[in-house]
Amino acid sequence: MKDRTGAPVTVTLNTGGPIGAYAVQVDGGPVVGRADFVDGAAGGSGDDGAAGGGGAGEAGGDRVFFHTEVDEEYGGRGLAGILVREALADSIRKNIVVVPVCPLFAAHLAKHGDEYVAAGGVFRQPAKDDIAQVTQAVKEQRAAAREARRANRASE
Repeated sequence: MKDRTGAPVTVTLNTGGPIGAYAVQVDGGPVVGRADFVDGAAGGSGDDGAAGGGGAGEAGGDRVFFHTEVDEEYGGRGLAGILVREALADSIRKNIVVVPVCPLFAAHLAKHGDEYVAAGGVFRQPAKDDIAQVTQAVKEQRAAAREARRANRASE
């Protein structure tokens, strides 16, 4: 795939740890953007407002997208849109229910949700438990980063 300038773009999935991400690279360079998520249990967290048939109980779990960011110097190249579309396509392939906390994901699904559902996707509105899950994952990741810095200083 290519960005708006015609440069080749790669999107990879990074999991492991409390927070996963779809990461975007341009022309084989470093990661310049990411769509962060936490994975939840199948069936969601209290809100059964799944859209698009095949309710959450049949899905491979929930994926709460909560933050999408692209480096400023790469703005205007369509990378955030590429991240969203790739993450949604992967969610369809893996039978994952999308929970759009991130404003970019929410806006995309508000505009293109019918198309997403027609393609086999399922999404639902965020519930309080989803926000709590994101908050807990962020705390865990920060604690792990602090511990890694301490261990690194101790080994110097």
